[in-house]
Amino acid sequence: MLAKVKSGAVLGVDGLVVDVEVDIARGLPLFTTVGLAEGAVRESKERVRAAIKNSGYEFPSRRITINLAPADLKKAGAGYDLPIAVGILAAAGLLPPETVANWCLIGELSLDGGLRHTPGVLPMVLAARMAGVEVVMVPGVNASEVAMVQEIRLIAVGSLGEAMDIIKGLREPSAIKIAPANESRCDYGVDFAEVRGQEYLKRALEIAAAGHHNLLMQGPPGAGKTMLARRLPTILPTLSFEESLETTRIYSVAGKLKPGSGLLWTRPFRAPHHTVSEAGLIGGGSLPRPGQVSLAHHGILFLDELPEFRKNVLEGLRQPLEDGYVTIARAQQSLLFPSSFMLVAALNPCPCGYYPGSETHECTCTPTQIQRYRHRLSGPLLDRIDLYLEVAAVKFDEMSDRRPAELSATIRQRVATAHAVQRQRFPDRQTAFYNSRMRSGDLARWCRVDRHSHRLLEEAVRRFGLSARAYHRILKIARTIADLAGSENLANAHVAEAVQYRRLEIK
Repeated sequence: MLAKVKSGAVLGVDGLVVDVEVDIARGLPLFTTVGLAEGAVRESKERVRAAIKNSGYEFPSRRITINLAPADLKKAGAGYDLPIAVGILAAAGLLPPETVANWCLIGELSLDGGLRHTPGVLPMVLAARMAGVEVVMVPGVNASEVAMVQEIRLIAVGSLGEAMDIIKGLREPSAIKIAPANESRCDYGVDFAEVRGQEYLKRALEIAAAGHHNLLMQGPPGAGKTMLARRLPTILPTLSFEESLETTRIYSVAGKLKPGSGLLWTRPFRAPHHTVSEAGLIGGGSLPRPGQVSLAHHGILFLDELPEFRKNVLEGLRQPLEDGYVTIARAQQSLLFPSSFMLVAALNPCPCGYYPGSETHECTCTPTQIQRYRHRLSGPLLDRIDLYLEVAAVKFDEMSDRRPAELSATIRQRVATAHAVQRQRFPDRQTAFYNSRMRSGDLARWCRVDRHSHRLLEEAVRRFGLSARAYHRILKIARTIADLAGSENLANAHVAEAVQYRRLEIK
């Protein structure tokens, strides 16, 4: 007998509906899976066999053929266990085959018949809704992840036996509780009020957050570069629903969602170690998966000790910094991974960290070592950085100051106001509405300068040898500064402040 059921696959960060066809015929006992099944899918026969027996059903001792269509798409992961098991039981006559013909089943089975947490469920459910599937059944531990998806019937189950009872109509499915977005809390455990001194840097970080600008901090060890970077997410507004859905989809595909967790509402903050591979940072692999740049989507990617990263890895950042996505090309397909993030980088002025000297330490590096250290960073990559910040060591008077500092929540309100202004300025763009993403036409319209500002920019380009891209970035920073000040027009003070963030150049 032949039975059909639907399941899902992941293509990049998008879902795709897969038809699971089960045929049970006469012949010697044999279990065959076709349709470009990868290792975890081929091994499902052992999990399915044990799960069916331990759920109280008899496993058919006949010739079983499983076809996963479309056949030219690689199938990976253990999420096909549940649809294969239900398909076998339907083909064995325990269910009318037409009962589950328009059901989408997703889930990895344990040997006792229980359902485990399965990566990539959210994009699969979204794809099933687009395909007009009536019912989607997912593991109970994935229920919170998909609870916000509307216009489709969702059923969460904990075991194969429970799934069969619900399909037969012997049990009513439990309702999936939808957690309202306002119940989520953005608790990072740190606050800008804990930072003593560094007012110039706090101001620069606020500008970066308001316009989604990339920034680089250079300073000696212990000056507070990492501390400031880790507090940057605390002044960013929470994710919108669309941003949350897109970010959660990426984390679901990457298997980074904790069992039982719902949509993500906090801005991602990713800080990979400098030994990360190119595939780990940018994405890829034999079965392409999101890298750190995609996991930082709508959030922050922090690269500490920037020159210690391998050069080929850093050069891979050019496309996502410019376009907001990563293209992973393979012989049979090309995949796009979203990667619109703020790049925050930190580095020392030299290998020992104390060039050109400090009050307490003496630089021990040779000129050759310093030159080699700085030349690890290419000009095209540095040209994509908006703000260059010089971080100095905090003095004792500032460290011991007990006066209350400004809270992250207060700064976040100003940043949110600036975001709202930019969203009104670019109403046709859903997520890339930040000043840092302005195009040439936008610059001509929204970044007009007067005669005095024009002279200032001309002098800055001549003195610092700035490229056209760097010149445009100064205009974008000035636009953000004006937005924070509530000014519709760019004033000379806005341009002058923007120029000072390009004074530090890594030669």
